[in-house]
Amino acid sequence: MSESLSVGVLGYRFMGRAHANALARLPMFFPEAPAVERSVLIGRDEEAVAEATDQLGFSEYSTDWEDVVGDVDVFYNLGPNNVHADPSIAALEAGTSVFCEKPLAHTLEDAERMRDAARDSDATAGIAFNYRFIPAIRYAKELIDSGELGEIHHVRGTYLQDWLVDPEAPWSWRNDEEVAGSGALGDLGAHTIDLARFLVGDRAGEIDRLSGHLKTFVDERPVPGGDEGSLESGGGSSTETREVTVDDAYTAQASFEEGAIATFEASRFANGRKNDHSIEIEGSKGSLKFSLERLNELEVLREGSRGYETVLVTDPDDPYIDHWWPPGHVIGWEHTFVHENYEFLSAVAEGEEHTPSFEDGYRVQELLDAIERSDSEGEWVDV
Repeated sequence: MSESLSVGVLGYRFMGRAHANALARLPMFFPEAPAVERSVLIGRDEEAVAEATDQLGFSEYSTDWEDVVGDVDVFYNLGPNNVHADPSIAALEAGTSVFCEKPLAHTLEDAERMRDAARDSDATAGIAFNYRFIPAIRYAKELIDSGELGEIHHVRGTYLQDWLVDPEAPWSWRNDEEVAGSGALGDLGAHTIDLARFLVGDRAGEIDRLSGHLKTFVDERPVPGGDEGSLESGGGSSTETREVTVDDAYTAQASFEEGAIATFEASRFANGRKNDHSIEIEGSKGSLKFSLERLNELEVLREGSRGYETVLVTDPDDPYIDHWWPPGHVIGWEHTFVHENYEFLSAVAEGEEHTPSFEDGYRVQELLDAIERSDSEGEWVDV
């Protein structure tokens, strides 16, 4: 491996910009991170990917991932869910480390193939559960692991957005089961379920039983002008519609091996909620509450206290904060990508495993699949 890591990135829109920004910030704020070359940007639309290549600071572009995965040190797979498996597996088989967006795949079968490819490869594989890298979430895990909350009783997680409330909001690939696999369940629920596993798994065990319910509120949507599959193509009037084949919202109940119970919910129809990802954990000695909309804060109830205190997690000894600003100068959503890129690329440079791994991604995919099966069968499902 060269002194710097050459990176190829599949995808140049929302997640492509988020990760390109993180790669550019690493040498400024994490000088101990391995040096990185933004080598190749990959996309199907040659004109669009060429423009994005200049904008995002890459050296060149390609319209075919097969030409790239064996020639770079690290491959970032940020494409739609149905293209997670084959490029990632090909890269791992070529000895290229892979960082893949969540959920791991659009089906459990493809997620299993990806997990097995990662097991069989000497390269590093990681999945992009970026909310694990929020300082307040890391602080919450420290409290839980140290026993500050005692025995875990309740886990409550919600992820609420409202960008599809309007029935005239345009159809996109995220509304297509063949491409996305599921709707709010995989897009949003994957984050919540991973956070629950991350935070309480060492004390409460794995989720072993659950029931789920999925709901689609709007059955078809207008096809936007231009590229039908583009998440970011404009709206505009159209008489043509396409069927929505995924859920708009889900709810689930779950139990953990050690006796804790959980409720999970996600919706793209939660009017007035833009990106409200919240998690609450209650134990025998204390409790905590977190909201992504106030990501620098953690609400903590300690044993013997009459109420919650708000902890501003911006001190130099809080996770990652010493790389940024003085105490009280808050960080934002985009910083989580810097943190996870730092951890992943450091693992690649050292030839080590990264957490969260493809195994973690597969475990979450099992639970997503179980929620869908529970909804279809109308009964509780053992995991």
